[in-house]
Amino acid sequence: MTNSPQIKKELTGYIIRDVFSSLGLSIYILADTYFIAYAVGPIGLAALNIDLPLFNLFNGLGLMLGIGGATIFSINKVNHPEKSQAIFTEVLSFGILLGLIIMSLGLIFIHPLLHLLGANHETLGPSLAYLRVILIGSPLFILNNLVLSFVRNDSNPHLTMIATLSQSLFVIIFDYLLMFPLHMGMMGAALATICSPLVSLLILTQHRHHPERLLTLKKLTLNFKPTFKAVQLGFPSFLTEMSTGVSIFVFNIVILHLADNYAVAAYGIIANILLVGLSLFNGVAVGVQPIVSREFGKRNWHNVKTSLRIGLLSALGIATGLYLVLLGFKEPIIAIFNHDHNQLLVHYAAAGIPLIFISFFFSSMNIVNNLFMTAIAQPRLSFFVAIMRGYVLLIGSVLLLSALFGLTGVWLSVPLTELVVLIGGFFITHSLLNTLGE
Repeated sequence: MTNSPQIKKELTGYIIRDVFSSLGLSIYILADTYFIAYAVGPIGLAALNIDLPLFNLFNGLGLMLGIGGATIFSINKVNHPEKSQAIFTEVLSFGILLGLIIMSLGLIFIHPLLHLLGANHETLGPSLAYLRVILIGSPLFILNNLVLSFVRNDSNPHLTMIATLSQSLFVIIFDYLLMFPLHMGMMGAALATICSPLVSLLILTQHRHHPERLLTLKKLTLNFKPTFKAVQLGFPSFLTEMSTGVSIFVFNIVILHLADNYAVAAYGIIANILLVGLSLFNGVAVGVQPIVSREFGKRNWHNVKTSLRIGLLSALGIATGLYLVLLGFKEPIIAIFNHDHNQLLVHYAAAGIPLIFISFFFSSMNIVNNLFMTAIAQPRLSFFVAIMRGYVLLIGSVLLLSALFGLTGVWLSVPLTELVVLIGGFFITHSLLNTLGE
């Protein structure tokens, strides 16, 4: 049995690498937002925010197949390596097919899709220019998240960190080149974005040289049971990722009803910063997941509990640091994305930041808790928590509180939802920990 000091050292390495990977992704999200705000202005920000839920869909599907499949891979790789090898080929093939279907349907129905997402006469043009290109790259987003999960679980978190950081650096450089020297506007931002997962995938091919590699492509069989199991295990991760997109969609509609496009643009700034935080918390969670799944497969219950505790404390520490920075520097942060010095934008964003980001203290632990349930093969519980957190409670809260308190209610709905989920989630996790080893 691996003892606790060794587990702590290994876990710290995984968490640091995955948080750095997430930090790179976060910088790319903020850079994309900054360049669009500078080149296109508040309407460009609003248009980006309208298209954002589609990113959550693509990334969520990749995480569903990747985390679900990689969980099966990790649990079986010690005692049943042949099952571990087969699952990768089957899930990868399904991911390619799914990506092509989504790309085709999205391009055919792009105008109804944009109207559904809330585009109006001001935002339709830039939203269309951006989304048309993004849809073409949808298979790449799905495959990148899928392969990252498998390579991470195949004892190579260092390579996944390099791939993610390289992807982020590529976007920052090409965002600038395409939007400013070449003056391609929203289309330039979209082109840089869809090429970035290709950069990551090319780097991940170097995993074939890793000395401890178990991952390999096998002859494809028409056995859908492992893929279905991967979807079951990964579906809570899809719901967690997609809940961000659903909340952005619902918030856009509610905010447009209460205010105007400048309020949506302010929420665009807030939503992108929120994505940064959630990405970092997810970095902690995906760093914990391979260790938890492996130790669970070995029935090392003490190490499973130790991994969860370290993950929760790490995520909470990051949340505290982020909130203090946002609270102390909210005006300079808003100014970065407000090149036109629009006072309405400042007013809306400054009011929202201190309220909505209280949620970080709760969402940080919710994300770790939820992926922990998946890591120990409890998809139904993870599914229930994800549904309550991202859909039932959040949508109910924003509709109720916005009706009572206007925009203030919109901002407060997020921390209220995360707090309720945290209380319920801790009861569930405590019960699971007590049953381990029985």
